[in-house]
Amino acid sequence: MDLNGKVCIITGAARGIGAEIAKRYVRSGARVAIADLALDAAEATAAELTRMGPGEAIGVAMNVTDEAAVNAGVLKVVDHWGGVDVLVSNAGIQIVHELQDFPFDDWKKLLSIHLDGAFLTSKACLPHMYKAGSGAIIFMGSVHSKEASPLKSAYVTAKHGLLGLARVIAKEGAAHGVRTNVICPGFVKTPLVEKQIPEQAKELGISEEEVVNRIMLGGTVDKEFTTVEDVAEIAHLFAAFPTNALTGQSMVVSHGWFME
Repeated sequence: MDLNGKVCIITGAARGIGAEIAKRYVRSGARVAIADLALDAAEATAAELTRMGPGEAIGVAMNVTDEAAVNAGVLKVVDHWGGVDVLVSNAGIQIVHELQDFPFDDWKKLLSIHLDGAFLTSKACLPHMYKAGSGAIIFMGSVHSKEASPLKSAYVTAKHGLLGLARVIAKEGAAHGVRTNVICPGFVKTPLVEKQIPEQAKELGISEEEVVNRIMLGGTVDKEFTTVEDVAEIAHLFAAFPTNALTGQSMVVSHGWFME
């Protein structure tokens, strides 16, 4: 299965997991829109991927919490390449506090990026997928779509919510050939996770080494971080799978931290 000629939008793709998924898609022949708040970084990533080939990429400015910005970004892609075949809703942030101390503005900000972002980008892409009679939507969930951890009430709530949204879209989209699935990684060594290590050490009053070995990797079978390449392979599978046999599902990629 490949993505040759498929038009893909990946949010938050200027770096990290999103950039690795974009790389995997371009290697499979896809045309990829790197949708990100940071347009300069998105365009730089897109240029690098286009040089790599065999697919190509463009950078698109997109604030996933702004409906007008999302619609404009999707229309730019449609005008450029004629449609949308794959959406990967990947943009996300992490904010950690104990619930009793969690600022309401931070709660709303995190949920907006994860949940409003998935809703708005899906809403903007679905008409184009329905028109084509096919499409794949992929949400970036987490092991925290299945589990909970201290200090992460907003993140856990958002990632659980993505499962429900994906299942609804899977049922609504089936008649139009649109599939929706969720990737649920464990801890992936990205700048987002690296930033959490000192934050959690401070909040929990333990060393950074303890955060990594006990909090982040303590439940894995081998004390290993999940890699961006691991996640990208699952994103490719969900994007390229040809039928509704694989829809409304979630796949955990966590070195055994959570087992279904």
